[in-house]
Amino acid sequence: MLSNTCKYAIRSLIYIANYAGKEKKIGIKKITEDLNIPSFFLGKILQNLVRKKLLHSIKGPNGGFWLAREPEEISLYDIVLNVEGEGYFNNCIIRLEPCSCFTEEISTCPIHKRFNQIRNELITFYQETTLADIIEDFEISGEEIRF
Repeated sequence: MLSNTCKYAIRSLIYIANYAGKEKKIGIKKITEDLNIPSFFLGKILQNLVRKKLLHSIKGPNGGFWLAREPEEISLYDIVLNVEGEGYFNNCIIRLEPCSCFTEEISTCPIHKRFNQIRNELITFYQETTLADIIEDFEISGEEIRF
């Protein structure tokens, strides 16, 4: 499962993708109020996403955040990889080593073969789902982007 940090990052990027742009930046105060995320915690998350080149930011009274790329170009995989690290996708669920150290033929992990199919489907889902897809799903459902 995703950490709260990663969930907050995903929620924030969806929100920013929908409400901000180069011409319309969105401030951290507005994001924290609308998403109910502690300001200090969110500030660290968003600055990390700026360092990872998923977001841009400008300080000051007219400052705020906006996406570094188009929503169609940022997948859930990009976000999870940059927040959780590669280990999220290759850690064994019962051993301490990454599953990538096992081969399909000689798996020393008793559940590796069973879990590997699920892991691959999950990776595909994360890679193929973009911020634009999620925003479109919200539009189709008629729900406002607030969590």
